[in-house]
Amino acid sequence: MGLMSRFSTVVKAKASKLLDRAEDPRETLDYSYEKQLEMLQKVRRGVADVATSKKRLELQATKLEQSVTKLDTQARSALAQNREDLARVALERKKGVQLQLQSLDEQKAQLQVEQDKLVTAEQRLTAKVEAFRTQKETIKAQYTAAEAQVKIGEAVTGVSEEMADVGMAVQRAQDKTETMRARAGAIDELIDSGSLTDLTSSSDDIDRELEKMSLQSGVDAELEAMKKEVGAGSAAPPAGEIGAGEESK
Repeated sequence: MGLMSRFSTVVKAKASKLLDRAEDPRETLDYSYEKQLEMLQKVRRGVADVATSKKRLELQATKLEQSVTKLDTQARSALAQNREDLARVALERKKGVQLQLQSLDEQKAQLQVEQDKLVTAEQRLTAKVEAFRTQKETIKAQYTAAEAQVKIGEAVTGVSEEMADVGMAVQRAQDKTETMRARAGAIDELIDSGSLTDLTSSSDDIDRELEKMSLQSGVDAELEAMKKEVGAGSAAPPAGEIGAGEESK
């Protein structure tokens, strides 16, 4: 029993925590306000129903009063014709109708009391609902402002889950960039050292070495030829000096 009790407590605690995270106080306030409005509507319908019932009793009382007047007239007419028996019957009916009227008056008085109570309750409830609505909107505005402030703070500090995801994405991008740079540098070093060959090239190592030697030989030959040209030009005597020697002979 102890283990089951602890398990039940843990489940309830976790469920309560999940509900607390999912619950939006603004929705809860709106729901409470709707329930109060429904209650107010029921009270108002009750007031209307009582008023309708009282009106029906008043209409019925009016008909009975007319009946009383009619029976009284019939009783007087019967007496005027020396029909005491008919007058007695009319008066008996009149008395019964008057008793009904008395009962209707008592019912109307009771309904009036109930209507007054409902009207008072409706007025108090209306004031309460209006006050709650004002309080509800104030709390909702405060909660919305606080929520926005928290989100802004989390975004600035990177605490929020969304910003944490962004930070992780940036970190991954930086890591990949560094890895790619390191790989590019390593490949360049291998190419420069000759440890890594160009697989797309059709020439092998011997071909490349021969090309290099041929290039070096061509450069050397051109350099020697250039040296000879420069040396030959500097060994020839100036034209003016040669002319002067011939004249002295």
